[in-house]
Amino acid sequence: MFLTSSNNREKCASVGRRVSCLAALIAAALYAPATLAAPQEETMVVDGASESADSTQQSDYSVPVTEAGTKMTLTARDIPQSVSIISKQRMQDQQLQSLGDVLKNTTGITEKIADLDRSTFYARGFMIDNYMVDDIPTVFEENWNLGDAASDTAIYDRIEVVRGATGLMSGAGNPSASVNMVRKHADSREFVGNVSASYGSWDKQRYVLDLSAPLTDSGNVRGRLIAGYQDRDSYIDRYSNNRKFIYGVLDADLTDATTLSVGYEYQETNADRPTWGGLPRWYTDGSQISYDRSDNTAPDWAYSDTESRKVFATLKQRFDNGWQFTLNGTHAETKLDSKMLYIDGFFDKNTGRGVSAYANYPVVGGTGYNTGTRKVHAFDAFASGPYQLFGRQHELVAGVSYSRQNNRYMNAFANISSDELGDYNNWDGNFPETNWGELSLAQEDTVHQKSAYTATRISLADPLHLLIGARYTQWSASTLTQNVEKNRVTPYAGLIYDINDTWSAYASYTSIFNPQTKRDLSGSYLAPVTGKNYETGVKADG
Repeated sequence: MFLTSSNNREKCASVGRRVSCLAALIAAALYAPATLAAPQEETMVVDGASESADSTQQSDYSVPVTEAGTKMTLTARDIPQSVSIISKQRMQDQQLQSLGDVLKNTTGITEKIADLDRSTFYARGFMIDNYMVDDIPTVFEENWNLGDAASDTAIYDRIEVVRGATGLMSGAGNPSASVNMVRKHADSREFVGNVSASYGSWDKQRYVLDLSAPLTDSGNVRGRLIAGYQDRDSYIDRYSNNRKFIYGVLDADLTDATTLSVGYEYQETNADRPTWGGLPRWYTDGSQISYDRSDNTAPDWAYSDTESRKVFATLKQRFDNGWQFTLNGTHAETKLDSKMLYIDGFFDKNTGRGVSAYANYPVVGGTGYNTGTRKVHAFDAFASGPYQLFGRQHELVAGVSYSRQNNRYMNAFANISSDELGDYNNWDGNFPETNWGELSLAQEDTVHQKSAYTATRISLADPLHLLIGARYTQWSASTLTQNVEKNRVTPYAGLIYDINDTWSAYASYTSIFNPQTKRDLSGSYLAPVTGKNYETGVKADG
């Protein structure tokens, strides 16, 4: 057994090499003491794994091929867009334990922080609003942050980020980037087990169990279970956060050419006493308010909880001529429940009394009670494979997709007056909870997307390839007061020239559209915002 400690960083060391010790390691992880006698600025990690071919780690972070961007199986240098693929090995080594951690460490992605628990991410000047799981998108709304960035990465094999307009594969959205999370599968025909336990700064505890095993003697039916729990406090006073998740998948070889996968995913995040927005910055005389880094405006009753459930199935049929048919289906439901308080205004340096930052009246904050549910029903079916033309081999993909997303949110809100807040200079988070009363319907809408798409990679010459494609999308939204329908074709084109075995040069044009529900003075809906991406560059691989 090896123990490692480091300053503000979790490092793993292998423990044991025999399956027979796995049970003891699981017990150690599950029944680890709630508090360990370790310094505040250190991390202690215990990691155990059974020895198998699956536990052998790659020496680098490369992913040889991907379907990102086109759904054709290509190397990253054959995709005429800027692509980043974050492998499970990199996520493990760098302790990228949430989707937000991954995006903060991805080239070309920037983070906008609203408060302790809410972040949005941007690429090329636009908010990323398409988060996909196994190529099925969910539209993200900044107004109702359901904690997508807190998704735990322990269940993902890799995360693929394609920057720019990605209308060919993601449908409607911003010309920012698409983020695709690819789940792990039960791909081992022998028992594989791993359990890890870690302790870090601010009483952070994390336990993850990952087990795979064949369920039949032949190994044609396999199962995988991943479960985890994480709990942590913070340098912020009174704040704490815990996360739990469980993921199970069955992979079955129905025939030598047919594979079926079915699975279930549950993730829950609970934050106690989180801030809502930032802290007031200025006194009324123009001087800056001084804070300790641990200051927190949240009262003891504040919380923000999210819960996500997903069921999914994937059927793959391979043919002797190199073609493959894939059918993906999913149902996802995410819930939000939060009660929070924010303070915003200018305050007198001597008395601590405040006035609004937006007008000269004594409203200096507010409380909000928000609940909501986002439901997604979707499927995607496509075929891909090679074909011969003019004595050369080319690649083709064609498919159809359907998505129905329902959003329903309720809320209640109350202003906080200067008299109610009292002396902000002596604020300690002691503030009575609002008498919320009945919640009001804040938003309810249903968005449908029906699409057909196709793309081909044409071999013009040994070093030169042309990618062309298009997606036709029927987009419609029904809200409490209106119905909107928009149809668009989003074209795609790219040219790749292989300079040598390592380097290639590319140029591309991609597009996307984002429908609007706003109207002009005549009452007509505004035309969709169209995003166009022109890109050129060089790529290399080893």
